[in-house]
Amino acid sequence: MILTVTLNPSLDRTMVVPNFSAGFRNRAIDTVVFPGGKGINVARAARILGRPVIATGFLGGRRGDQVLAELNSEGILNDFVRIQDESRLTMAVVDPATNSVTEITEAGPEIRPEEITLMYEKLEYLGKVADIAVLAGSVPRGLDDDCYVQMIERLQRLGVKTFFYTYGDPLRRGIKAGPDFVFPKLVEAEKVIGYEFTGLNDRIQAARRMRDMGAGSVVITFRYGCVAELAEGESSRTYVGKMPEVAAVSPLGWGDALVGGYVVRLLEGAEPVECLRFGLGCAAASLVQYGAGVFLPEDAEQLAGGVELEEVSAES
Repeated sequence: MILTVTLNPSLDRTMVVPNFSAGFRNRAIDTVVFPGGKGINVARAARILGRPVIATGFLGGRRGDQVLAELNSEGILNDFVRIQDESRLTMAVVDPATNSVTEITEAGPEIRPEEITLMYEKLEYLGKVADIAVLAGSVPRGLDDDCYVQMIERLQRLGVKTFFYTYGDPLRRGIKAGPDFVFPKLVEAEKVIGYEFTGLNDRIQAARRMRDMGAGSVVITFRYGCVAELAEGESSRTYVGKMPEVAAVSPLGWGDALVGGYVVRLLEGAEPVECLRFGLGCAAASLVQYGAGVFLPEDAEQLAGGVELEEVSAES
């Protein structure tokens, strides 16, 4: 069973607006609405691939009700902590003429002390039936930067493998808790390491440094590719990955599709490099669909065959 944790879920509205221009009236030619937040996007990807998954996190208000209704309609099992504040709304405008995306994101609710206590208790309960837990996304107001640390440690005591990615200080602190897999974006990896990377070697060294900080395996994602330091026993192997070229319509959530594909292959017993290859195939497949974590399984399988993976020597 896959468990996903989304502390700051959202109701995501994506509007397709050709030749979008700020300050003028624009007309959308298509609109899609999905429950959002990184953990939920991973749950969607796993569900598309036919794996059992349960989503948890915080939800509140009418938007929270709508998120639950949409998750149920997608067939995604869920068990959220209900909160007093209203869940957030996010808006994305995709311009197919320029292949650009403009995002507007609310800050989200404020979590009360008794609500995070309920979340910890729910993790203890759900973790007993989970093989892998994905903890992903931003930290809402009211929570300490070490909240992910508390969750990772609880899940580890239950023997659950943990996938983890977020932003800023919660990411840095969470890495030190020793999650099995960390999937930071390039800009977040730079913040953790403390400087802007100037080339591929900096990215490789950053992945290795994050393993030294406590992470098991590290996959740093950047535009349609990644650098991966994948644990194999006490050692690790380094890969540079590139997704096959596709006629992209929306880049939203491709990193979440990558994680979803990786998790599914891991549960199926595949080797780390094959998990990464399939994850990148899922990511490429998601680029040709509107909606984060949305893709066709047959596209993912086909595109995984076109993924470029190069192993880099330890001396790099």
